[in-house]
Amino acid sequence: MLVAALWVAGMLAYQLPGPGWVQGVALVAWGGFALITIVAVARARAGRWPGALFAAVLVVTGLWWLLLSPRQDREWSDDVAQRLRVVSFDGQHVVLDNVRNFTWRSDDDHDVRWERREYDLDQLRSADLILSYWMGPMIAHTLVSFGFEDGRQLVFSLEIRKERGESFSALGGFFRKFEMTLVAAEETDIVKVRSNVRGEDVYLYRLKGMTREQLKGLFVSYLGEARKLDATPAFYNTLTSNCTTIVYELAKQIAPGLPLDYRLLVSGYFAEYARDLGVLTPGVDFATLKARGRITDRARAAGDDPAFSRLIRVGMPGVDPETGR
Repeated sequence: MLVAALWVAGMLAYQLPGPGWVQGVALVAWGGFALITIVAVARARAGRWPGALFAAVLVVTGLWWLLLSPRQDREWSDDVAQRLRVVSFDGQHVVLDNVRNFTWRSDDDHDVRWERREYDLDQLRSADLILSYWMGPMIAHTLVSFGFEDGRQLVFSLEIRKERGESFSALGGFFRKFEMTLVAAEETDIVKVRSNVRGEDVYLYRLKGMTREQLKGLFVSYLGEARKLDATPAFYNTLTSNCTTIVYELAKQIAPGLPLDYRLLVSGYFAEYARDLGVLTPGVDFATLKARGRITDRARAAGDDPAFSRLIRVGMPGVDPETGR
């Protein structure tokens, strides 16, 4: 009953429309009633009718939760305003619309650029796991960056689709507060904004052990996710549909035996999970991979240098020092 009461409270806090005081009054009223009901039921003292009312509220709230629908037509924040679109894909060549290439000076001061890009998947040469720590060592945002023979990088990132003025809440993610979107972006946008503008601590690890076909398969899996989200909106879920679980789900398509692990939820330790799977640079201990993979200082030093992607990879195990590939 306590868990159920907390879930109803979350729905009231994150989904009840109106000004903040309305949610406050509703939470106080519900909290008082839930506490009285739980005590009454626990003591078997006149708990029948309060218990029945409690159950009715729970059912109504469950229906409310089920009837919530994700949308594509809200007033979105600039950085998630456009949906990634697969214009064409013939199995080798792909054309993408709305690849993000912003120039960031601050979160509120940026040049907005959504661009069309073409890629030849036969030229795919690498994939890098990026972890950006924004709330202590246990929580990181997970991204995957694909490298091409011509030196270009394309980063995929599953993110909440924020409305203007809205900010992320891990708790809100349990209550269908946010839609989700798949962003494809330049590293000079999506990596640099985290390291250089938002002050996050960013780590990069070269993924090893994939054949060319598996590397291509992982990229194609992201295209499939982009098509799904472009056609049908979906809710972000902190537990089941977040930036880390999507990497796991897509990777599982090319390696079905991937085990479940608590580090899929405690995303700050996802690199250790990748290490245990044997997909990081072999022959190098994890402490070294992590130390040399910390790109925060290199990203800040690179600044607006057009060689940003190569410079942040200097000294990384498994990476060619001349080309960054």
